[in-house]
Amino acid sequence: MKCPYCNYYDTSVLDSRDSEDLGSIRRRRECMKCEKRFTTYERVDMVDMIVMKKDGRREQFDKKKLMTGMLKATEKRPVTMDQIEKAVDEIERELRKRDSIEIPSKIMGEFVMNKLKKLDEVAYIRFASVYRSFDDLETFEKEVKSLLKNKGQVS
Repeated sequence: MKCPYCNYYDTSVLDSRDSEDLGSIRRRRECMKCEKRFTTYERVDMVDMIVMKKDGRREQFDKKKLMTGMLKATEKRPVTMDQIEKAVDEIERELRKRDSIEIPSKIMGEFVMNKLKKLDEVAYIRFASVYRSFDDLETFEKEVKSLLKNKGQVS
């Protein structure tokens, strides 16, 4: 690590600890030449994922886009921002666990629907109606009945 003060290349690590979010390591360093101290953060550089759309297009995974979709589905529903952020983080973690960095949009949509179903059933139906392109009232009714049937089995 190069010293930010004198550009000398030899520094020693005085202290290392995980950051609060556990996403990086905070290191306190000292330059061996000028003896000034500074802090660095080390984190894993994640490989970009590619989303493969239904029409064959490919686009870079965008966490903000995922968040926006979930926010639209949960609008005016009793779901907190913390719950949404946690769900988005969990979805991203699950996607990154897959063998390939190319993720079919269908897989991502299923992950989102599973999270929304646990968070809020109305938000789930909202998302599913757009994602699955409900063409008529019967398809919508069938999904609601399926949700109610499964809810009855769990209770």
